[in-house]
Amino acid sequence: MRNLAALIWLALSAPALAQSWDLDVPRLSAEGKQTVDTIAYQPLEGAARRWRICVSYPHMKDAYWLSVNYGMVEEARRLGVSFRLVEAGGYPNLARQIEQVESCVASGADALIIGTVSFHGLSTTIRQIAGQIPVIAAVNDIAEGGISARSAVSWEEMGAAAGRIIAERHPEGSAPVRLAWFPGPEGAGWVRFVQNGFHKALRGSSAEVVVSKFGDTGREIQVRLVEEALDDFPDLDYIVGSAPTAEAAVSLLRARGLDEQILIVSDYMSHAVYRGIRRGRILAAPTDFPILQGRLAIEMAVRAIEGKLEITKAGPKIQVITGDNVDAISLSETLAPAAFVPVFETH
Repeated sequence: MRNLAALIWLALSAPALAQSWDLDVPRLSAEGKQTVDTIAYQPLEGAARRWRICVSYPHMKDAYWLSVNYGMVEEARRLGVSFRLVEAGGYPNLARQIEQVESCVASGADALIIGTVSFHGLSTTIRQIAGQIPVIAAVNDIAEGGISARSAVSWEEMGAAAGRIIAERHPEGSAPVRLAWFPGPEGAGWVRFVQNGFHKALRGSSAEVVVSKFGDTGREIQVRLVEEALDDFPDLDYIVGSAPTAEAAVSLLRARGLDEQILIVSDYMSHAVYRGIRRGRILAAPTDFPILQGRLAIEMAVRAIEGKLEITKAGPKIQVITGDNVDAISLSETLAPAAFVPVFETH
């Protein structure tokens, strides 16, 4: 009985394991085909030391990166590490991101987490930094060289998910529909992938993309682009694009009296997109759970520093959110709390 009591006491006093995360892990089969395994990923309980991490974002212009930031803050606190965040101010600012990253790392860092503004533009910088510390790619696609691990989903699949929302409503042979497509900033790493997925998903449907407009995902630019599309193509059936595109379209369509005629699809989730879906103003959007991606990036950075990295590419399972399932979405992994403000440095 005494031994049993001791075992029970040890079990109750031992620290509980961190909650596992359901993640998709891409793998190459023996035949060279890519497959995806869904696993219950067990994060570390804590860091061996209070490591210092540099974090770089392309911008903080929309709520998506705010949610990534929230996930990183929560995970850094849980693991007991600190980070310093820099943001480039937008996708055209490649030189600024390079300068910020080099300065942040030079000030002292044990790892770098980067959401890049460009697929190839930072390759030389990343390889140089990777000779000193691990580099973790977060969210945005980036060239392979120097990357230790990636916390990301397939942006091609995100684009395909948005395309399938329309293709399933308008199969081949049904009445044709006309789309305006706003993929994002030309040259950004994720844009060409979301483009590929979106157009592939529309094949065999009755949907036609009549205009595509590229531009930075700041709200002001997206408002201008949507206005231009509406001026040139007032008989559209859909506006499809980034979360800031969808947010801009809601108010512009209402102002022009077109909100009953033109439907809106976003290719990722934000707070305003979530509200728009709940209120019936946005048809649907896939979510890639940005909070969880932020958490995973920090956790992977700690593993890389401590030589414990086993899985080098993973991300949440993409889920399409519509009016039918919006109330079932896990906000704890998707959207930062309303009161959360950006955190640029943790101690």
